[in-house]
Amino acid sequence: MADSPAPVDAINRMTRADFVAAFGDVAELSPWVAERAGARRPFADRRAMAEAFLDAIFDADPAEQLALVRAHPNLAGRAAMAGDLQPESRKEQAGVGLDRLTADEFARFTELNEAYRAKFGFPFVFAVRGADKTAILKAFEDRMANDPEAELATAIRQVGNIVGFRIEDRVAP
Repeated sequence: MADSPAPVDAINRMTRADFVAAFGDVAELSPWVAERAGARRPFADRRAMAEAFLDAIFDADPAEQLALVRAHPNLAGRAAMAGDLQPESRKEQAGVGLDRLTADEFARFTELNEAYRAKFGFPFVFAVRGADKTAILKAFEDRMANDPEAELATAIRQVGNIVGFRIEDRVAP
């Protein structure tokens, strides 16, 4: 997608393939979300487009939702430190300082990532925009008390928030 937000009318005119090429990475490593959202065109506006993406996520079967959550990287994990994140994830994590952790902070994130994944079987997903390290760590700790079903629902909602932020960045109001 171009550096400046695209107007919805131009998005509506895209071929299916161009739409998926432009927005297939909005949901982390899950172009099927864009394929399903794109089938709901034309969009009246950016909000309608975001809602189509959310509908695609929330209407997906449980196995697809779980795969979508599992496609997300650990926050401040080894992949992040090695620079092996998708561009959007790298930008989002860097935007809240997760690429500049102290050794103690990195150790705490690593500990929580491992405990969370061991308990739930998927990575901790949190829409980091507007948060800070302290808020993220508190959410991590609070959500460890959830049961697996409730936590998966929370993770899916967080994926929806991330998708919404990414669409806001790419689509003109």
